[in-house]
Amino acid sequence: MIRVLVVDDEPLITAGIRTVLESAGDIAVVAEAADGRSAVAEALRHRLDVALVDIQMPVLDGLSTVEELRRVRPDLRTVMLTSYGAEPNVLRALESGVAGFVLKNCAPGELIGAVRAAHRGDAYLSPEVTRMVLGMVGPAAAGRRRDAADRLAALAPREADVLALVAEGLSNAEIGRRVSMSEPTVKTYVSRVLVKLDCENRVQAALLARDGGLTRSS
Repeated sequence: MIRVLVVDDEPLITAGIRTVLESAGDIAVVAEAADGRSAVAEALRHRLDVALVDIQMPVLDGLSTVEELRRVRPDLRTVMLTSYGAEPNVLRALESGVAGFVLKNCAPGELIGAVRAAHRGDAYLSPEVTRMVLGMVGPAAAGRRRDAADRLAALAPREADVLALVAEGLSNAEIGRRVSMSEPTVKTYVSRVLVKLDCENRVQAALLARDGGLTRSS
């Protein structure tokens, strides 16, 4: 079982998250906290795999909570959950080393997938977050463009096609429909691309694609 801590100051949201996660069968919510300080205490009290942390909370906000959790429990993977998706929050969360960033309006399956990805040691960012980050970052300098193009040259044509669609902010299901692939096949391609490019997550790969001229928005 994947042992999860849910950190949110709204009891109804917490109850809904618990229902969604425990419907998966392989996830158990073993602790809850309504603020950041309590979250740190719960993380020290329980054996946990993943912490699902809301970005806006009293006492200690979600981003500061993640940083504190990484200090006291560096083995604990964290996923940010927010209804806001404000640009500074996304950037700071990524810089803090979160394993995932999911918007609160995501489908239940996406939330479950994000927790499973974090538990596996992978990173998960929703397509909306990918699009948001791409919109924040300006054009690459010439040196970055050359480096990106050199790295992208290692991709097979089909891998490059999939990466270009990742860089548009499409989900695996949307990419599958666009290129007539099953969703598991797209997932395999994305994983292969991340390994080849030495990227930790879809956002890093999407930025590399844009820097290397692989996208229409380059």
